[in-house]
Amino acid sequence: MATRRHEVFFKDRARLFGSMTMPILLLIVFGVGMGGSMESLMQNVAGGDLDFNYVAFIFPGIVSMTLLMTSVFSSLSIIQDRDFGYMREILVSPVSRVSIALGKMLGSATVAVMQGLLLFLLMPVLGVTIDLVSFFVLLPVMFLLACAFASLGLLIASVISSTQAFQLVVNAIVMPMIFLSGALFPLNNMPAWIDVLVTLNPVTYGVDLMKHIMIDVDQLSREVYVEMGLDLDFFWNTGNTIR
Repeated sequence: MATRRHEVFFKDRARLFGSMTMPILLLIVFGVGMGGSMESLMQNVAGGDLDFNYVAFIFPGIVSMTLLMTSVFSSLSIIQDRDFGYMREILVSPVSRVSIALGKMLGSATVAVMQGLLLFLLMPVLGVTIDLVSFFVLLPVMFLLACAFASLGLLIASVISSTQAFQLVVNAIVMPMIFLSGALFPLNNMPAWIDVLVTLNPVTYGVDLMKHIMIDVDQLSREVYVEMGLDLDFFWNTGNTIR
């Protein structure tokens, strides 16, 4: 099922183009548009010349956002299969429902990871780099995150009966999760009630982990490390790395 999903995804060029539009647009709007201002701010914070690339800061967040949206929206196929009767044929087959759910999850996660990897082709243009060791460490993290997000999509699709309602509910859930995850901007100096939402947001943990893998935090000053929200405290303390 996973193989069939990624074959269909790459053959559907309109879907492939459309799915890449939003991540690229956000990279341009936030990365290029706000990059100059954020880099000047970080130079003032650091008190001198600083080699800081704001695009490199948001790039892991954009990849995480792509994994989230692709994984969750791939579950829309469950409602479509149910509407056309294909799901009924699957359920009467001698395959356990656990295997069916796992197949759907793995298929969605595989497509999401492939789409996330396509963004890495833009790294030379954006001036973002990643070493080979970090890249191979990142791959299983991306897949695990995609599986978690796909499971959320399966949960939503299992209790919603129409495609229109699914899209509305998913947008109402996914968009706040993205903006409260630190994917696009630092989450420091937030009101206390937003800090609670940030801590409860599962996407926050995935974005924070990917940033610490992709960004060479050891090369950042303590001031920049804090200002960019890389010292967030969740159920563990991530702020003790930089002194």
